[in-house]
Amino acid sequence: MSGVFIDGVWKSGQGPEAVSTDPATGEAVWRAATASATDVEAAVAAARKAFHPWADLPREARIAILRRYKAVLVERSAAYAEALSRETGKALWETKAELASMAGKVDASIKAYDERTGVAENAMPFGRAVLRHRPHGVMAVLGPFNFPGHLPNGHIVPALLAGDTVVFKPSEETPLAGQLLVEALEAAGVPAGVVNLVQGGREVGQALIDQEIDGLLFTGSAQAGAFFRRHFADRPDVILALELGGNNPLVAWQAGDPVAVAALVAQSAFITTGQRCSCARRLIVPNGAEGQAIIDAVLDLVPRLSIGPWNGDEPFMGPLISERAAGHALAAAGRIEGKRLLEPGRVEGLSGAFVSPGLIDVTGVEVPDEEIFAPILQVRRVASFDEALAAANATRYGLSAGLISENPALWDRFVARIRAGVVNLNRPTTGAAGTMPFGGLGASGNHRPSAYYAADYCAYPVASFEAGAVLDTTGDIKGLRP
Repeated sequence: MSGVFIDGVWKSGQGPEAVSTDPATGEAVWRAATASATDVEAAVAAARKAFHPWADLPREARIAILRRYKAVLVERSAAYAEALSRETGKALWETKAELASMAGKVDASIKAYDERTGVAENAMPFGRAVLRHRPHGVMAVLGPFNFPGHLPNGHIVPALLAGDTVVFKPSEETPLAGQLLVEALEAAGVPAGVVNLVQGGREVGQALIDQEIDGLLFTGSAQAGAFFRRHFADRPDVILALELGGNNPLVAWQAGDPVAVAALVAQSAFITTGQRCSCARRLIVPNGAEGQAIIDAVLDLVPRLSIGPWNGDEPFMGPLISERAAGHALAAAGRIEGKRLLEPGRVEGLSGAFVSPGLIDVTGVEVPDEEIFAPILQVRRVASFDEALAAANATRYGLSAGLISENPALWDRFVARIRAGVVNLNRPTTGAAGTMPFGGLGASGNHRPSAYYAADYCAYPVASFEAGAVLDTTGDIKGLRP
């Protein structure tokens, strides 16, 4: 396999060889020489050379290419989904949904560009005022491992529609997913140099952000996001769109049937083995019988959640991305003080990347305000809804939050006071849509949400005041001497 795609050519990288494995089996699924610093420099140069010809194309031509890309994704969806499952360990039902989201992103992005960053014109006393939007230039896209197709696709498609060119570095955990995405763009007829691929780890990412890029579009951890903010502090010309993690609260209050509540809790906290940035990490419930009934219902439901490899009987949960990630998650859970209602651990008979769900009661305990990217849920009991709101907001993050309640007045208070970019009622915290913005505040982002609002950071506004002819305005000059 090729480690780089530069200026329309697939070739071996000049860096060290890397291997990607199926976390469920340890089987190698991708192996290639990664990019060197020289490769990265060449990729950025190719994107720079291709920028003006791509941006100068009629917008309809770029749309036509992206619609062909959508058709390629649909045609290849079965094989692509299986490759995603092999590389991430996610169940096929999840990766098939991921491919559908990737294809759906094209039409959603076309609509978003027209609505948010298109062309507008107003008449003036003489001439007209015109609002246009122009692409930034060369965009570096750094992708994550949890949705290695959908999330970078959510940056790349809007950037290409706007007229930007791209240098894409997938997560080193999921290089095959990134390669397949670029192969689909190539098959759709994207011109040479418009999209370039560099594979590798942190050193390749560092080489990329050290180049003269015009934007960095990143999905990943809050720690990495903080590093990028510092790195670009003296480069205000570089647009940063940072989609980061969360320590997300889910409040259940006057919620009705505990069994129904437990289903929402499980789908919030344990879906994708807890590897979604919008997963619930903290469950906040009332003191007393209502809260206990919810906790008991969750404890009854968790053993029924099937855990297994992607190609076995359809599982609810697969492995974490790697055995190393599982070790880090279990170590982080071990550092949390509190009562173990359900101890997370390895799963007997499966690889070391599999982790069973955990439930830890942290009522009255100070715990680190950190995201554990795994199926581990902290429970906190409080005496009032005001305390629940305060506990929910007691985080430096602000990505997603949820309320489960049958009391509409509580929802009105919750949605008015909660600090998060995605706030759901009686739905999982992971619920999102490509037709809405997706992003957070605080340590969860930098006020440039993605999804429908990606159009905003892929182009900048240009205000023009135009007259169709040169008119003599001498008479408008104040204080002009004869």
